[in-house]
Amino acid sequence: MKANLLTAAVAVCGALLFCNSSLAAASDVPEPFQGSDEDSKYAISYQNMNVLLDALVIDIGRSDRSKAPREAQTTGTRLKVKVNRWTVNEGNRFYYEAFVDNDNAKLQLEEIKNGIENATSQVGLARFSRDEQLAYWLNLYNVTVLNEIVKVYPLRNLEKFLYGRDSILAKKLLVVEGVPLSLNDIKFTILKENYDSNPLVLYGLHEGIIGSPNIRKTAYTGKTVYDALTENAVVFINANRGTAVKNAKKFRVSSFYERNEAFFPNFDADLTAHLSEYLEGDELAALGTANTLTADINDWTVTDLGGSRREMGGSLANNSAAMMGSVRGGSSSNLGMSASSGAGGSVQSALAKQVQEKNKEAEADSESDDEE
Repeated sequence: MKANLLTAAVAVCGALLFCNSSLAAASDVPEPFQGSDEDSKYAISYQNMNVLLDALVIDIGRSDRSKAPREAQTTGTRLKVKVNRWTVNEGNRFYYEAFVDNDNAKLQLEEIKNGIENATSQVGLARFSRDEQLAYWLNLYNVTVLNEIVKVYPLRNLEKFLYGRDSILAKKLLVVEGVPLSLNDIKFTILKENYDSNPLVLYGLHEGIIGSPNIRKTAYTGKTVYDALTENAVVFINANRGTAVKNAKKFRVSSFYERNEAFFPNFDADLTAHLSEYLEGDELAALGTANTLTADINDWTVTDLGGSRREMGGSLANNSAAMMGSVRGGSSSNLGMSASSGAGGSVQSALAKQVQEKNKEAEADSESDDEE
């Protein structure tokens, strides 16, 4: 009798342990995105996205933490636009101007987004490695953000667009392998859970504003995704839009971190440890002596080349003109010359033509301003 009771007790305990472990293993990640194959040879090609980014992204380089000079009243200036002089010249730029009144360009971007969205319809993501999956989610997130911003551009301040009542990040904009997804679903569910709340993944999620990590000139790939994320982290953290010294006791950080505090459960301690890995110079020393982190650095300005503030004069207008020059003389020219046959080639040719047309319009506007 005692043996039977003991056997029953062991069985009950085993069942409870099984139930508890099952509950612990439960995931909010949709079932198609839970698994992975680390021995997989599958990789997704992002040729068309690379064409887009190479043509339309301007790499500004690392910040020197200098403050932009105050705008002086100049001939031809019709309107003063308020800017954050500490951050205005930071962050890579995207040539949103090429999409204004240009339905063909918008269609090209939409098709690139759709291609990535449906890239795993035949071979599910579970058959890819975790690194390949990470590259996929980052690319899909970023191209979707770009696709949504061109619909409202030249809207300059994107705070309400991103985080207002009708937030674009909360809408179910995507359907991947039959699962409706929002951009927040990708970030706070899939990436957070599948990558153990690793804050490094955040630096691959561009929001179209100066106050977010960079959009890059190439798409993410499984082979180099962590190197690219580390580079983005270093660039963002060591810039005024990422961190700044307030005083001996308080250290300022971007509100980007507060918006993503789910990745930093013990906010001050976790974020301090994270920043310490990448921060350099006097700011690193200041972080070590600070008692409090203050998440009050904001710049909601769209990362365009200046088209949303075309009425400005002075150094900012000159800076925008310089960035325009980079598009005219840089990758967009090469894009047109290197256009090849096939899907990639058609996208190249179309984008090259659209950029050239917008360049001519910008030059005409510039000449008109000079005449005034």
